[in-house]
Amino acid sequence: MHDVAVTKFNLTVDDFDSLITYPVQSQWTTPDPSAGRNPALAEWFDETFHRTNVTGASFSFGFKGSEFFLYGAAGPAFGSYEIDIDGHAEELSAHAAQNASEHLLFHARRLPYTTHIVTVTNLGPRRRGDGTDLLVDFLQTTVDLAPAGATLTNTTLEETDPRLVYTGNWTENVFNPLFSGGFSRFTNGDGASVSLNFSATAIFIFGDKTDRHGLYTVALDGGAPQTFNGVSGCGGAFAHACEKDNTLAYFAANLDARPHSVTVTNIPGALGAFFDLDAIVLLTPSEYLGDHEGHGYEDTLVARTSGASRAASPVSGPLLLMFFFALYFLRPFHK
Repeated sequence: MHDVAVTKFNLTVDDFDSLITYPVQSQWTTPDPSAGRNPALAEWFDETFHRTNVTGASFSFGFKGSEFFLYGAAGPAFGSYEIDIDGHAEELSAHAAQNASEHLLFHARRLPYTTHIVTVTNLGPRRRGDGTDLLVDFLQTTVDLAPAGATLTNTTLEETDPRLVYTGNWTENVFNPLFSGGFSRFTNGDGASVSLNFSATAIFIFGDKTDRHGLYTVALDGGAPQTFNGVSGCGGAFAHACEKDNTLAYFAANLDARPHSVTVTNIPGALGAFFDLDAIVLLTPSEYLGDHEGHGYEDTLVARTSGASRAASPVSGPLLLMFFFALYFLRPFHK
């Protein structure tokens, strides 16, 4: 088949988002997002990062897309690291004479449009003069949304939307201006779930993270559930602490025109861990992409909540503004 001109979307994933898996969270240190705005952290996306000096500490990220970016830090304290994409590994170094934030640690382009697994491992001092540390700030991946020229409509479903079907016991949270609509809904019930039937090319599920959150699963279209970890990055005791609001709990894109379903299920474990639902955003195109082999570049939408865009060729105009507006207010800075 011939390449199809498409509208693409650069998804930004913060280091605190549950789409990233840290097998041993205690090997990483982070700022406390609940401590409020900190000018000293303004250089980092959403004022957070994950940093380690443990050789062998790693994280992984699964995505379906054609391009992948990893941003972090470089400087005298940083050393070597390994990037493994689908079993193909490359060793790199973040060591530099001067400190630099928003440093591009890795970029892979023109990947086959299929599911990929990226694993990043700190290797420590492998070269003369290397430091011991690795710092990750955020990731980006490029996904397909719709044929070029299609219009896109985003719809935000708050946690009270009647289209959401809850099972088990859920509690409405107290007002918090950082939540979409000011509120969220939480549960620590074993197997408590929330489900939605929808039609869209992309779905974003937003929640929050604290040190008393835990595992949850997401099943799309009745498929095998994917497991995610909602615990915060600070690594403290089981408590309502180290809270980061507006985290991305789940994302799927390039969905076809058929009706879809999604179910999020809490796994409380022995401690009775919680899951919070803030809002769900659906992106619906005027025309859907069919199954196609080639994915050509046409327009690139950029979803950022802070800082400058890193898209190679951002599209301007109402479409970009609409999308930026929706996700900006879902993922604001902490105040």
